[in-house]
Amino acid sequence: MNSVDTSRVGRVRQHRRKNRPVKGRSQRARKNAWPRPARPKDKPLYGALDLGTNNCRLLIAEPTREGFEVVDAFSRIVRLGEGAGSNKKLSKDAMKRTISALRVCANKLKWWQVERTRLIATEACRISENGARFLDVVKEEVGIELEIINRETEARLAVVGASPLMCENANKVLVFDIGGGSTELMWLNRHGGTDKIEAWTSIPAGVVTVAEKFGGKHVDADVFEAMRQSVRPLIQAFRRETRKFCDDDAVPCHLLGTSGTVTTICGIHLQLPRYDRSRVDGCWLEGKDMGQVTQELLSMSFEERAASPCIGRQRADLVMAGCAIFEEIRATWPAERIRVADRGLREGILTSLMNEDGHYGRQT
Repeated sequence: MNSVDTSRVGRVRQHRRKNRPVKGRSQRARKNAWPRPARPKDKPLYGALDLGTNNCRLLIAEPTREGFEVVDAFSRIVRLGEGAGSNKKLSKDAMKRTISALRVCANKLKWWQVERTRLIATEACRISENGARFLDVVKEEVGIELEIINRETEARLAVVGASPLMCENANKVLVFDIGGGSTELMWLNRHGGTDKIEAWTSIPAGVVTVAEKFGGKHVDADVFEAMRQSVRPLIQAFRRETRKFCDDDAVPCHLLGTSGTVTTICGIHLQLPRYDRSRVDGCWLEGKDMGQVTQELLSMSFEERAASPCIGRQRADLVMAGCAIFEEIRATWPAERIRVADRGLREGILTSLMNEDGHYGRQT
C-alpha cells in the first residue's frame, strides 16, 4: 500500500457555502436563488458515505495536486445500532433517524451532481438480522444504494484514509479505529515508502456496544475497570498475533488513532472552547497526556461531560466506553507518542476511487 499525501483532506471551501441550497424552498425557487457553481468538465466530484453504528457521515470532494479538497460535508449522530448488539435488530426509531439523515446526503449528492460514489454501511447493518432489508428500504425511499462492507475492507479503508499521518521515520505503527459497534486494529510495517498491513483484526466492541452493556452515564472507577476487562481478551488475542512477526516486547514507533474517542480526548487536552478539526487532525500527543484526560473525564459527572464543548450531550454517555477501549490499547502497546487523525473511512474511500480513475494527486 503506497503512502499518499492527503494533508488537505477535510478542508471545506468556505466560499462555496453560499451556493448551497436553502432548506424548505421549492426546487425552482432553490435553483433560481442558489445557482449551482459552474464546474470544469475535467474536474469530477467524488462522494463517500460512511453509515456506522453511531454516525452518518458524507464527504464530497474534488481531486487536486495535493490529493483532494472537500467541497461539502455532512455528519449526524443517528445511533443506528442502538440496541442492535443485544437484539440483533435495527429498531424502528433508529431506522427513522437514519433515513432522515440519508435524505440529506442524497440531496447533497444530487445537487452537486456527484459522478463517482461509494456509499458504505458497517457494523450495525452487518450484525443485524434486518440490516440488508433496511438498506433495501433506503434504496426505495431515499434513492441511494449502500453496500455492507466486511470488517477487512473497513480496516483497509481506514488505513488508506489515515496513513498520510504516519511519521515518515516510523517503520512500525499501530493504527486503530474505535467505532460505534466495532474496533479495528491494524499493525503496519513500512519498507521503502510502502505501507504493509502485517496483521489486522476487528473486535466486536465499540463505544455504543460497551456503553449499552455497562451503562455510559454514571461511570465510576469500578464500572470503567469492568469496561476495560471486557475488551482486554479481545485486544490481547491480537497482541499474540503480532508476536508472530516481531519481538514479544515490540512497541510500535507510535500509535495512530482515527476515531471520535481520540479526537475528543485531544480537543479536551488542547482546552479548545469548541471542537476545531484544524487543531486536532494530525496533532501529536504523549501517552501520559491522553491518560490524564481519561482520568479527568472519569472524575466528571454525566452532566459535566455533556457540558464539555468537545463532547456534548449526544456523546456524553459514550465517551467513557471509548476511553476504556483506548486505555486497553495503550496498555497493550505503550508507545510514547500518539498521532490523532480526524479522518478515516470516508477519506480512504475518496482516495481509493480517485486512484482507480487516475485522478488522485493529478496535475491541474
